[in-house]
Amino acid sequence: MKIIFMGTPEFAIPSLVALNEKYEVVLVVSQPAKPEGRKAILHEPPVIEKARELGLKTYQPQFIKDSYDYFKNIEADMIVTAAYGQFIPSRILKLYKKAINVHGSLLPLHRGGAPIQRAIMEGDKETGVTIMEMVKKMDAGRMYAKASIPILNEDNNTSLFSKLSILGAKLLMDNIEDIYNGKNLGDEQDESLATISPNISKEEEKIDFNRSAIEVFNQIRGLSLNPGAYALFNNNRIKIYQASIVKDISDKLPGLILEINKALIIKCKDDAIKVEILQVPGKKQVNIKDFLNGQKMFKVNDYFQ
Repeated sequence: MKIIFMGTPEFAIPSLVALNEKYEVVLVVSQPAKPEGRKAILHEPPVIEKARELGLKTYQPQFIKDSYDYFKNIEADMIVTAAYGQFIPSRILKLYKKAINVHGSLLPLHRGGAPIQRAIMEGDKETGVTIMEMVKKMDAGRMYAKASIPILNEDNNTSLFSKLSILGAKLLMDNIEDIYNGKNLGDEQDESLATISPNISKEEEKIDFNRSAIEVFNQIRGLSLNPGAYALFNNNRIKIYQASIVKDISDKLPGLILEINKALIIKCKDDAIKVEILQVPGKKQVNIKDFLNGQKMFKVNDYFQ
């Protein structure tokens, strides 16, 4: 079987590797390199780096919607995508017998570009992977297979991405032959149960301590390690990568620093959060105990904005 694989982040790599071990991957499509860091150095997507390591042909269109003529000349049996990041036009999908997607949620829940992050941020107790048919409407195709895992309190988006990437690759390989041969026809999604999980906006990265401690806790986990949730303190962006919930029944105002001795504890609308890993501007991530030794930035009764 000849396969065109489309994916961009680390999440897609296990699926690419598994496919390449058994089938002929004729092309790997990914997003273009993007500038990162203060020096805006171009960095290739993880999938492109892996594809080149495997000696596979790559293609990185700025806009895949303009690439119909290119794909018309690529001979393949099916398209497999995993977190590619662009909408693929129907006329490209129809060039091949099958087009399927490895999606990081239990569809029809969490359609869209940030299903894993939002599953955590919304306090879901479980998530999973769905192998689905690619259609014109976003993540709305027939579902061929599902597998689920619990979301643990220790999980953040990085750990959950890793777990689901491995689960997704196994689920893909267990079902791809039956999907291609028409033995697995899939099931229609129940539109009445569909929810949308769009990409995370810049505004959603900012912590609002007027929310409950559980909501702040889930926000921090859902955005860690990338892009990272932040709170403002004296106009400084303090990124918080790990925290826990502390019971607090006081009527003190949200954002107030309750303790800095052995822990940095910040009051929320109800209860409080204990910061465990943070990053101040211009510095590396650090364990809070190491940061608090000799620090002069925070004082009890100061406020986060």
